[in-house]
Amino acid sequence: MAFAFDEIFAYGGQLIVAAKKIVPKALGVGENKVDHTAYIQGNTQIGKPDAFSSAKATLMVGREDTIGTDNSVYVNGNVDIRGDSGTPNGLYVSGGASVDSLFVQGDLYVSGSIDGGNKGRLASRFGVADSKPKPFDIKHPSKEGWRLRYACIEGPEVGVYCRGRVRGEKIIKLPDYWKDLVDVESISVQLQPIGAHQDVIVKRWDENFIYLQAQGGMPVNCFYHVYAARKDVNPLYVEYEGESWKDYPDPNFNPEITPENPNYNDPEYRTKRNTITI
Repeated sequence: MAFAFDEIFAYGGQLIVAAKKIVPKALGVGENKVDHTAYIQGNTQIGKPDAFSSAKATLMVGREDTIGTDNSVYVNGNVDIRGDSGTPNGLYVSGGASVDSLFVQGDLYVSGSIDGGNKGRLASRFGVADSKPKPFDIKHPSKEGWRLRYACIEGPEVGVYCRGRVRGEKIIKLPDYWKDLVDVESISVQLQPIGAHQDVIVKRWDENFIYLQAQGGMPVNCFYHVYAARKDVNPLYVEYEGESWKDYPDPNFNPEITPENPNYNDPEYRTKRNTITI
């Protein structure tokens, strides 16, 4: 049985389209029912009749074909979406070839991890980052209206350093954690005597100390730089065959191959040290 009406007005009460005795508890029952509400038990389609070829969801909204509005859904108020594992994605967004799939005006906060395909403007910046200098650019600390730009030093290793001054001693104490961080066989030392020629030399070193010796046993007074390569990451493949960074021999450095839990010290891809000083 079917009825056709030009208009339907429900003054108070509820509009319920459901099997007999089906009552939506969220909308209240009996004296507690919420007036001016509606409930539809099955799938509901809004918009053009041919917008969907089959029942895709409880609520299906397509473009209307009456006055030609721009959007299928326009929400003036907050939206709360809570997935229930019915599909692989709690929210799936796609866009046409000429529009962005998702545009956020304002800040975006994500409590979990973020992943994405290697494409677009951000990927383009990543693609050239390996070949360009790695600068930092700040407001000039001394000159009004000027800026200051430095760039990272580059080399064939993942290196660290410590520096300081030795005065009246014959040892340089290395940071306590260096024994677990650096390869002792990659350590190198630079010394700069202060005040007088001391003929200071590096006598030997280990994972804890650099042992110095000066002419005639005189007290040492010098600046120092100590450099070393990290041992918690594999040595770099400085030269390798390939067309882009994606061809780097260690797949742990390629997020497309190893997107989660990469092992940068994977023994399978360990090569020889690029700096050996012992």
